[in-house]
Order: sequence, then C-alpha cells, then structure tokens
Amino acid sequence: MCVAEKVEKIFGIKAENELNFRRALTHTSCTKEKGLPYEECYERLEYLGDAVLKLTVSKILFDKYPDYAEGQLSKIRSIVVSDNTLSKIAIKIGLNNLIISSVHEKKQGVNRLESVTACAFEAVLGAYYLDEKLEELYPVLKTWFEDYIEDVDKNFERFNAKAILQEYTQGKTKETPVYEHVGAVGADHNKTFSVKVYYQNVLVGEGVGKSKKDAEQHAAYMACKKLGAIANEG
Repeated sequence: MCVAEKVEKIFGIKAENELNFRRALTHTSCTKEKGLPYEECYERLEYLGDAVLKLTVSKILFDKYPDYAEGQLSKIRSIVVSDNTLSKIAIKIGLNNLIISSVHEKKQGVNRLESVTACAFEAVLGAYYLDEKLEELYPVLKTWFEDYIEDVDKNFERFNAKAILQEYTQGKTKETPVYEHVGAVGADHNKTFSVKVYYQNVLVGEGVGKSKKDAEQHAAYMACKKLGAIANEG
C-alpha cells in the first residue's frame, strides 16, 4: 500500500498525489540520510498546511460560537492549533506511524515527538489542499478537533495561565514571573518535564508536562490559583 493510500485510510478522503503525501510525511533526517533535495521533506508542505489548518479551525469556531467576538475566537484558535493539540490528534489517528525518518531517528522515537508529529499533520493538510480537497477536510477536522475546542472553551484559564499570570503580576508590581526548568525524566521521545515559577523570588507554582510549554502552563495555573489571579474550583 502506497503512502497516499495509507493517508486516505486515516482521513477517509481520496489522496491523489502520491509524491506530495510522501513528502508530507518525510522527516528531514531521511532526506539528509539519503542525500535527497530539501523539497523532498515535509517543511514546505507544513508551511502551506499551517494556513489550511488556521482557516479550517477558524471556520469551525465561527460556526460553533456565533456569539463570540473576534478576540475570543482568536484566543481559542491559538491554543487549539498548537503543536500540543496537533500531536495528540496525529498520534490518536495513527498518522505518526507513517512518518518516514532516518534509521537512527526512528530508533530514537522521532515519530512521537510533539514538534515532528504536529508538522507532519500540517504537511498532510497542505498535500490535501494541493489536491483541492479543502471542503472535504472541514467535516473530518471538525470531528477530530471538536472535543479539544470544547475543552479549551470551558477551561480557558488553565490553557492560558501563563498570560493570565503575567498580566496579574505586572498589574501588581510591574514584575514578570520567572520560570525555572527543573529537569526531565523518561526516554527522549517520551519525556516528562518539570518547571517551577517564581514571583518576587518566591516559589508560587510547580508543574509537570509532556513538553516544556505544558509544564510552564501547569506551573502558571497553580501560581494563578495560589495568588488569586483566578478562582479556585469549588
């Protein structure tokens, strides 16, 4: 089964151009290992797919929340189209298993790295756009993203805690919080990061996450609750 057929099986949308879909799933380590030209990796298609994703998610949000202002929609979208969300979806649907990488990177688990899986997901969207399948992507992405969109909408403070914390501290003393990356445990492709956040040299929150950004958001969320920047549950 060729790459396009494997993608088609996941998305349920006919994938026409085998070369584009192979490129969309080819990691830079593979092109370097085989001495292939730059355009054979996913980076150019990722650039195109990023625009496709933002447009499609914008339309989903526009339809789902007819009463929300532009600012609210933009804030939700910025979180929903993050690498963290895209990686989760790519792994959930098994797209990560189609990533073509060098032998070494494959052994290191590159096909589960957040940045790589997110890029591959966007690149596939770019390949579908070149196939003129934008309209067919809408219902598929709506199904995959809906739960994440609703989670962000209902728990926006948790997802946007870093911005909330910074606004709160600057409003109080014009000082910004300081994040300390404590360390990470686990294999290269499955690390858990730990972060502490300080305000006025006082530890105000700690957090863990599957990426440094996740850990920072978690630490910021704990700090926000401790400082009263957001309400505590219950």
